[in-house]
Amino acid sequence: MMSKNDLKNKVVLIAGGAKNLGGLLSRDFAAKGAKLAIHYNSDATKADAEKTLADVQAAGAEAFLFQGDLTKVENITKLFDETVSKFGGIDIAINTVGMVLKKPFTETTESEYDQMSDINSKVAYFFIQESGKKLNDNGKICTIVTSLLAAYTGLYSTYEGMKAPVEHFTRAASKEFGDRGISVTAVAPGPMDTPFFYGQESSDAVAYHKSASALGGLTDIKDIAPLVEFLVSDGWWITGQTIFANGGYTTR
Repeated sequence: MMSKNDLKNKVVLIAGGAKNLGGLLSRDFAAKGAKLAIHYNSDATKADAEKTLADVQAAGAEAFLFQGDLTKVENITKLFDETVSKFGGIDIAINTVGMVLKKPFTETTESEYDQMSDINSKVAYFFIQESGKKLNDNGKICTIVTSLLAAYTGLYSTYEGMKAPVEHFTRAASKEFGDRGISVTAVAPGPMDTPFFYGQESSDAVAYHKSASALGGLTDIKDIAPLVEFLVSDGWWITGQTIFANGGYTTR
């Protein structure tokens, strides 16, 4: 089976691969000799995507960028098809796409509900579905979820609520794809020290989140990337699982 030592020339597709955790994963896989399909959503992320592409190519990796709104399922299909067309197949598919909304239950609008459902749940479902159709045998699938899945809290009803189904998608897909040697996992980080986190939080909430983990502080993307990389290489025997990696922020 695939080892972390033989990622050279493996094809890795990363949704949301331009910045933050996705950008770090892109750079790490490039350093290990993988070929990369780097997805980004919109023009707002284009500069980050181009910088990431330049960095991975400077590391010697073959790579390309794909821009698209993955809430439109045809764009997920195009992303996978273009990757297969360019590289001949796909070995690893990682979905880091997500959106946070912090808002009282009684104030959430229908349009906000629909948007959160599309980004956090629908994209994850059809990304895993397309992976099951297009990945090579013995491929690896990993989705980023959230440690709020194990939290007893208000204000994040649509975020944790729309990430929750991904655990079930992961279990079901791991059962259905297992006879092809494909492992399917989800990783649930704590609040990560990235712009993705700060946009929704007040300064007092940030202080609370920093104090809430047993090991202290927010989750660093540098502590999550190695776990994802392990699960899609030597850790392939772990499948159907959601792994909470949050320094003791929440647990079950």
